[in-house]
Amino acid sequence: MANNNVSAICSCCSEMDGIFSRLLSLTSSITRRLIEFFEDIVLRDVNRLLRDSEINSYGQSQTSATYASSSRDCNSDTSIAFLDRNASDLEDHHSLTNSGLEIVNRNYHRGVRFIFKGLMLPIYCFEFAWGSVIASWRYSCYHMRCMQAHMQSFVSRVVKTLHGSSDDIGWLQSAPGMAPVEDGSARFVELLQGIRNGLHKLPDSFVYLLIPGLFSNLGPLYFVSTKRFFSKMGLACHIAKIHSEASVEQNAWELKQYIEELYWGSGKRVMLLGHSKGGVDAAAALSIYSEELRDKVAGLALVQSPYGGTPIASDILREGQVADKETRRIMEFLICKLIKGDIRALEDLTYEKRKEFIGAHKLPENIPLISFHSEASVAPGVVATLSHIAHAELPWLPQFPGEDRENDDFALAARKVPVVFPVSAAMALSALHLQLRYGEKSDGLVTCRDAEVPGSIVVKPERKLDHSWMVYSSWKKDSENSSEVDACEMCEALLTMLVELGVERSN
Repeated sequence: MANNNVSAICSCCSEMDGIFSRLLSLTSSITRRLIEFFEDIVLRDVNRLLRDSEINSYGQSQTSATYASSSRDCNSDTSIAFLDRNASDLEDHHSLTNSGLEIVNRNYHRGVRFIFKGLMLPIYCFEFAWGSVIASWRYSCYHMRCMQAHMQSFVSRVVKTLHGSSDDIGWLQSAPGMAPVEDGSARFVELLQGIRNGLHKLPDSFVYLLIPGLFSNLGPLYFVSTKRFFSKMGLACHIAKIHSEASVEQNAWELKQYIEELYWGSGKRVMLLGHSKGGVDAAAALSIYSEELRDKVAGLALVQSPYGGTPIASDILREGQVADKETRRIMEFLICKLIKGDIRALEDLTYEKRKEFIGAHKLPENIPLISFHSEASVAPGVVATLSHIAHAELPWLPQFPGEDRENDDFALAARKVPVVFPVSAAMALSALHLQLRYGEKSDGLVTCRDAEVPGSIVVKPERKLDHSWMVYSSWKKDSENSSEVDACEMCEALLTMLVELGVERSN
């Protein structure tokens, strides 16, 4: 409504501006014609006066000549000298008369011009005032147009900010040409229950590669417990040493080199399990280098990976919203300056970049895929949960006399202080934000619909798990007899299911 009123005012201002311009042109034309008319009248009167003056002077000279000839007839002998002198006097009188007329004519013209200038002074003042009014009106119209443009830009930014990622969440399900997904949650629960009962089916004929996600370099314990769990079972397990804050294409190249090194070093195919951005990096490696990795990769499990994008990254880096440039500068300072990463690591997870990448690079159809996503709990008790992300070692204390040196390992373990952080609380708040704003279920960073890869087997656990639960264990660890499943067992179940899926496809 406000925009319509402003537009109507601006159109009215434009019409009035045109009317005033035409009136000013008409006034100038009439004034010029009036001046020319008065000048013609005055010049005509001046010319008539000059002609009358010349006629009178000529008549006087003729009368004087007649009088001189009659006198000469009466007294021709005595008046010759007088007539000569009279003729010269007449000539002088005639020249003086002509000079006087020229002076009168010149002064008359000057006076007329001065009078006309004095008469035109009000008209000039009126023209100046009229021009000032028109200039002020045009400046006001220009200022109103600028205000309208700024208002429309601000309203557009506010609308774009409020709209957010409403049209982008879950775009993979509606995109044409995408393969359908299949629910494998029931089989996952069966495998997980068997693992809880001591039935481990993971073969040692593969090399298992765990790929960490964004900002994993800040957490030294990222995937450490899972790797230790697999190593205890005698399996070859590795954590990919990549720069998690690099772009997706850069990490895809590094993973390609890493996978080829493991394959040629062990002679075994590689099973991939990527968490968060790690799953996106692994999928990018398989998409870009499908020919090189076709026979070297046995399967890929994407755990809580934003394959379709994430509203968190899009809402932070979206152009055209309120304070978009300031927000981008802040994120560039945090990622590029403090963490020494690349802003493209976050930008590649936006919906715009993911649509562009998936449209250009398709996943190979012969590789088994599993998509795992969960929903974070927003209960008040989650706020008090602390995650163990690292540990700090205290300096060695002096050994007291009589202390048993056989317990050095125990003493070293006692000097390790856990570093905890309320990651679950942050994930709960983020999940609550996404639920209230978009009405979408998420693990705090990735919505459930964006984590489903087309053509994959989808696993949806009933237990509510946040985005960090799969890689960071809780500070209060469950005992061995606890009925709760931990992240290591879930990773084993996912990889076991991936092996079964590969066997089925090969048969």
